[in-house]
Amino acid sequence: MTETIAVLKQTGLNDAKLQTMQAAIVTTPGSVEVKEVPLPQPGKGEVRIKLEGSGVCASNIPVWEGRDWFNYPLPAGNPGHEGWGIIDAIGPDVAGLRIGCRVACLSYNAYAQYDIARADDVVVLPSSLKKKPFPGEPLGCAMNIFERSDIKRGQTVAIVGAGFLGALLIQLAKSAGAFVIAVSQREFSLTTAKKCGADSIILMDDHYKIIDQVKSLTGEKFCDRVIEVTGKEWPLNLSIELTAERGKLIVAGFHQDGLRQVNMQLLNWRGIDMINAHERNPKQYVKGMRNAITAILKGQMDPFPLFTHTFPLDRTNEALDYLKERPEGFIKALIINQ
Repeated sequence: MTETIAVLKQTGLNDAKLQTMQAAIVTTPGSVEVKEVPLPQPGKGEVRIKLEGSGVCASNIPVWEGRDWFNYPLPAGNPGHEGWGIIDAIGPDVAGLRIGCRVACLSYNAYAQYDIARADDVVVLPSSLKKKPFPGEPLGCAMNIFERSDIKRGQTVAIVGAGFLGALLIQLAKSAGAFVIAVSQREFSLTTAKKCGADSIILMDDHYKIIDQVKSLTGEKFCDRVIEVTGKEWPLNLSIELTAERGKLIVAGFHQDGLRQVNMQLLNWRGIDMINAHERNPKQYVKGMRNAITAILKGQMDPFPLFTHTFPLDRTNEALDYLKERPEGFIKALIINQ
């Protein structure tokens, strides 16, 4: 018993002040309430993280809008999954981590002041990133997509969709020595794409005009690699049209709202490799987060100018509305705990 009490004191779990926390709860579609809820406690192989913040991901849009298959209210803090912060409590059988470590993590209830993560799903952040926001999950996602894309120096690469993820991929493709074409619906996204290094920008407004522009830019050969980042049917089929013979089409968009009809005839005729760049193995996400740290430190990727909007926890509803509506000047929102 004495040994157990000593461990609790070390982790702060017996602190009477740490019994509850604030968390955002999506009570119904389009509605959030911030409530006081019990403070989560780490179990075996887990750590608790005092969250500095969380990114707001486009995959949240369906649950925010409402779909038949979701049940409300959601668990407290859900669907936040892009958190970072300071480890403040450690469960049994955790090695290599200590209280006070600043980390990014894979967790699933990060619209809150605290969240729990498996120790294996935590990446320690270097001191050189001190005070920098670090939503590790999407940064790792960008690195994993980039790895799957197999981009080489001298290739022509089209990025279809230039939001946060697309902008990161433009930076990474340029760092690899590719000629990069950015295609997007919003003028602000195209301006951002240019700042990220895109060699050519094209407004996504007319299917055949875009094909003609890319055809002209590539000497009628089209693109060695095309990365689709929109999650929509038309841009997916446009991406097929922009891919060269024996080229690779990388599907990075999150296609979450139903079936797709795709141009299989053209995929077959051109011998295109169609690659699903989504990962489900947590180890691969953690690897991607580590690779993201390396890419940032090497100057191959700079996400920080892309964090265009920040909101406190009690304005989570506004952050989700901005995500859905994407007003002028919006690329990526963060929930920041005060």
